[in-house]
Formats: sequence, C-alpha cells, structure tokens
Amino acid sequence: MFVVDSNILIDAANRASDFHEPCRRTIERCRVQASPWYISWPICYEFLRVCTHPHVFPRPLSLSAAWQFMDNLLASQSAGVLVAGNRHAELLSRLVAEIPHLRGNILHDAHTAVLMREHGIREIYTRDTDFHRFPFLKVIDPVAS
Repeated sequence: MFVVDSNILIDAANRASDFHEPCRRTIERCRVQASPWYISWPICYEFLRVCTHPHVFPRPLSLSAAWQFMDNLLASQSAGVLVAGNRHAELLSRLVAEIPHLRGNILHDAHTAVLMREHGIREIYTRDTDFHRFPFLKVIDPVAS
C-alpha cells in the first residue's frame, strides 16, 4: 500500500514536463496492479488546481480534461481515496507533539502524512522532499529511482 502525491500525477499529465515519462510509467503501474494504492481528496484538488492554472502550465488542461484524467485513475480497481476517520485528531495531536516546528505550506503535506499514519500506510510516491520531515514515512521518488 502506498500513496501517490499530486506532483507525480501532475508530471504524469504534463507531457512537457522533464519528469513526464517516469511519472507516467509510475501511474500506469498503479492503474494495473492488484495491490491497493491511494490518493486523498486534497491531493485530487491540488492536481486539479495546478493542471488548470494558466500561470503554472503553459497549456493548462480544461477542468473537464483534468477531472477525466483523475476519474480514469480512480476507476482503477486498486485505487482508493483516504479520508479522515475517528482517530485523525488524535494522530494530528501526536504529529504536533513529535514535530512542533511545522508551519505554513508544509501543513498540506502534514495532512497527507497524518492520513497515511491513520490508515497504516508508510510509503508515498512523491518528488516533494518535504515528506522526509516525517520520519514514519518512506519517500519514493520515481524520477530518482
């Protein structure tokens, strides 16, 4: 079990990205594998926000095209979406106690890390080195691999 972060999805969807091919191959492996893999709704919305943004993408996707990309991924039988459960506040409190210096934009990643911990998932496919701040996660960069 693992989570796929938005930056992998974004590069997989962006043919102009230098990282398109390794990220696309990672996503294709996810789509056909039998074992479960996950995203979260915040990861989904971040993908949609970036892929449709004209100041980020030279040729942004339409919302419909971006959603179609995501919807196709979610249609995979092995895909799942992590959502917060009853232990989420407890695990967030634990994270705040363990890593009290977190602030600002990294809290989006902290949300993902807490969701992963809540669901017993340790591995995340990402190009975001900030995830190394969470010692309970194993960060896998498909471009560096």
